[in-house]
Amino acid sequence: MKYANNILETIGNTPLIKLNSITKEIDATVLAKVEYFNPGNSVKDRMALKMVEDAEADGRLKPGGTIVEGTSGNTGMGLALAAIVKGYKLICVSNDKQSPTKFDVLRAVGAEVVVCPTDVPADDPRSYYSTSKRIAEETPNAWYVNQYDNPSNAVAHYEQTGPEIWEQTDGKITHFVVGVGTGGTISGVSKYLKEKNPAIKVWGIDTYGSVFKKYHETGVFDEKEIYPYVTEGIGEDILPENVDFDLIDAFEKVTDKDAAIYTRMLAREEGIFAGNSCGAAIKGMLQLKAHFGPDDVVVVLLHDSGSRYVTKIYNDDWMREKGFLE
Repeated sequence: MKYANNILETIGNTPLIKLNSITKEIDATVLAKVEYFNPGNSVKDRMALKMVEDAEADGRLKPGGTIVEGTSGNTGMGLALAAIVKGYKLICVSNDKQSPTKFDVLRAVGAEVVVCPTDVPADDPRSYYSTSKRIAEETPNAWYVNQYDNPSNAVAHYEQTGPEIWEQTDGKITHFVVGVGTGGTISGVSKYLKEKNPAIKVWGIDTYGSVFKKYHETGVFDEKEIYPYVTEGIGEDILPENVDFDLIDAFEKVTDKDAAIYTRMLAREEGIFAGNSCGAAIKGMLQLKAHFGPDDVVVVLLHDSGSRYVTKIYNDDWMREKGFLE
């Protein structure tokens, strides 16, 4: 009999799917690493489990403990699956920019959800960064995950996602394109791929309102770059320790409107019902088409599922309200 002993054993080994319609302008083979095939429907399942297991191993997370994390939703889902199987409580702290569907999903899998305002600085006591730290300090037997600076985040992708992509492309990958939030995915995958072939180019997709692109190009953390934006899951107003800028060749910014439109195009043209940041990754890749040649193999990672965004990106009224649909 072939079966998994629990839901956590089904994480990883997600498919690589050739894109055909949405990429017709690109003179290269474009393959999507579709991460919503993970049980929690996102790439974050990988690093959530790795962070929990590493914290168990070194005693930061003790039996019967409480996991506390600030999350835009997907890491929370991965942590929830681990908490269920391993017997922990989970408190997820998020912000009011995120889709309400994400909070409903987190509550459905047993997490307590605390929602903070988006439009405050990272060091404001009301921010979800500050609030999650405070809750962890005030809660007995709690462990604060801190996915932004937790090295296990990037290690998960060095150990799993990078090797999967290398094997699935038979080592023929020439470019890797992925949205950047905590930095764990891009840094871990890039480290592995560049060890295999230093010529592989790695592009980070950023959003307007985020500091990554300018910081990478100038070394300047420009607070004037920071303003509220709609796209979920990528971009930051801080510099997470997991973003290894030396492993990233360049950043490309994508507008909120383009991210939303291309998310919907993915569903209608390729049958890939993906999340908001996936549209940004696709549009960013299309903006980079001049860099690709006919012999290139471009892998774009699609972070999560469209099921998180049915009341937003996939809702015509919401799209019109934001000015993304005529």
